[in-house]
Amino acid sequence: MTAGRIVAWDTDRVSHADELLEALYAGQWTRMVRLAALLLRASDQAEEIAQDAFVQIYKRANRFDTADEATGYLRTCVVNGVRSAQRHRDVVRRRPPPPDAAPDGPEELAVRAETGRTVLAALDELPQRQREVLVLRYWSELSEAEIAESLGISKGAVKSHAHRGVAALRGRLNESPLNDSTLDGQAPGASAPHDPTGQEGGRP
Repeated sequence: MTAGRIVAWDTDRVSHADELLEALYAGQWTRMVRLAALLLRASDQAEEIAQDAFVQIYKRANRFDTADEATGYLRTCVVNGVRSAQRHRDVVRRRPPPPDAAPDGPEELAVRAETGRTVLAALDELPQRQREVLVLRYWSELSEAEIAESLGISKGAVKSHAHRGVAALRGRLNESPLNDSTLDGQAPGASAPHDPTGQEGGRP
């Protein structure tokens, strides 16, 4: 391969990566930030996690033939980023909290209000895998196949985690003094996602 062809090939690779990143950013940025915020319950880190995921996509842009493939990998990067942040947060939580810790910021409060504080609190009590499946299914509205790809598990495992997670979530919500709108995952003045308590069917 001549020097001219190498330069042209590298230019094409950069152009493809730029185009892919631009398209994904326009269509997926908000969704990925929201996914990270829901899984981690820390909106101040959500954008950082999403940004890191987009960087990984850019580095591997030429591995993807379609936007759907890239989106699936992007979602997996977000999930993995959340898991890493959770491990770090768990270590930090073992230490004594600093005095006069700052209260939740407006972004954190907005995330909680959007989906209902009680539902999110109940989600926090679920095992990690169940929480991931429920968020991807009922908030991101992914199919079982898409969830399986994002989490690196089988469709059967997705069904099992979803069934157990919904049952556990329903039990926790029924133990709380909730009204009907809260059971549907809806905070006052906010639109509800698909019912995470099993009253609606998810995508197959």
